[in-house]
Amino acid sequence: MCKSRTLKLSPAFHWKLTEMEERARCFTFLGVGALLGSVSTFLLLKLLPRRIANQCDRKALQMNDINGKGLASETSTNCSAVAGSGNSKLAGVDLLNDEIVSEQLTRNIQFFGLEPQQKVTASYVVVIGLGGVGSHAASMLLRSGVGRLLLVDFDQVSVSSLNRHAVATRADVGIPKAQCLKDHFLSIFPECHIEAKVLLYNASSEEEILSGHPDFVLDCIDNIDTKVALLAACVRRGLKVLSATGAGARADPTRIRIADLRQSTNDPLSRAVRHRLKREYGIEGGIPVVFSLEKPKAKLLPFKGQSGEEENPSDYQILPGFRVRIIPVLGTIPAIFGQVMASYVLTQLAELQVQLEPVINLDIDHYRMLHQRLIEHEESLYGTALHVQVDVEEVMYVAKELWHGRSAREPFAKDVGRSMWRSVNELMLLRWDREKPASVSNLILLKFKEADEHESRTLEDIKEEEPEFFVRVTSVLKRAELEFGL
Repeated sequence: MCKSRTLKLSPAFHWKLTEMEERARCFTFLGVGALLGSVSTFLLLKLLPRRIANQCDRKALQMNDINGKGLASETSTNCSAVAGSGNSKLAGVDLLNDEIVSEQLTRNIQFFGLEPQQKVTASYVVVIGLGGVGSHAASMLLRSGVGRLLLVDFDQVSVSSLNRHAVATRADVGIPKAQCLKDHFLSIFPECHIEAKVLLYNASSEEEILSGHPDFVLDCIDNIDTKVALLAACVRRGLKVLSATGAGARADPTRIRIADLRQSTNDPLSRAVRHRLKREYGIEGGIPVVFSLEKPKAKLLPFKGQSGEEENPSDYQILPGFRVRIIPVLGTIPAIFGQVMASYVLTQLAELQVQLEPVINLDIDHYRMLHQRLIEHEESLYGTALHVQVDVEEVMYVAKELWHGRSAREPFAKDVGRSMWRSVNELMLLRWDREKPASVSNLILLKFKEADEHESRTLEDIKEEEPEFFVRVTSVLKRAELEFGL
């Protein structure tokens, strides 16, 4: 009968065996963990785009239910039918409830606040003219969360336009500019409801383009006839419009301004538009424009045909009245024009108060002259200038920032060019309230005759007889008080 043998292990060997088993378990756990991590990462990457698409589809269906009808088939397949025109305010709120959208617009929400950003997201903006200026304006409106955009241009992307267009590539050459922008925009903010119309703005297309009660219209057209007709239509319909003037042949970005059309100078396009609007429609102002104070550094280049000799440009026009000759363009300037337009519109939509840089830029001698006149007036009226509490630098603030280089009785500039400088020479600073010292928050700018009349009246008289003027002046002086911490 065989006896079984028991294998006896030494303590040292038993310890080594145990250590090997522990190492094997650790490697097993590490391998399983790495495998699970890889699988989860793969699934996340696969499912995230599907989740975004599903969210967009659900929102589109919800909006269709709310509106009682589907949006255009043009936008239904690319998830751009979120902010429909049927209930834009609700759409704006819904968009920001989306985690991805709110994350994408985090910096805007932090800047404006949630409620103002909801106004931006619920807005509808029409951009007409999608070249160097319009493409950049539309691009930043989209990136800033505007919920609905209508992009209008009859032209196609050309090779020569690639030096200034916001998104176009060589692959886009020959594609309508409106469609080019829409295709690119859908990869940036697919929740936006984007319509692209390959149309020329004119009387027959006015209703198609301007209907739907847009919150803002951007005029980025460089043709005078079309621009004048569009601006007149916007005024007639009561639509807010911002117009771009000539951005070509300029190089100084620091001289770009936003002001009323009446104040735009050194620009042949705005001059022609101003004249036509007044002559044909009786419109003299009230339209904000983006323009440059810089004089153009180049002129239209001569048109040369295939023979290399100069020919009549009108013989080659695709459409009557549209320019064939070339304006030299530094691509940065149209881009900045567009960015300025987008900033203006966004702050308007969000109802953020922004004080625009005054167009009038007096030299230091003008400010010294105003300061000296104030001192002389104080000595003449009160026998001393001890109550003058401003220096030349503060006079610059009062004249330029508070009163924009014009009389407090003129809320809008009436003079431009040389007549503007003549009017400045007829202005003086004086106290608003005679009982208070001549400080930053108690000085108004008036013409000489207006100053004499002001000194003969009390504030109670002005408040009773001219309540609107009284409220406007006191609100301006209150701003100075807040800005100087007085």
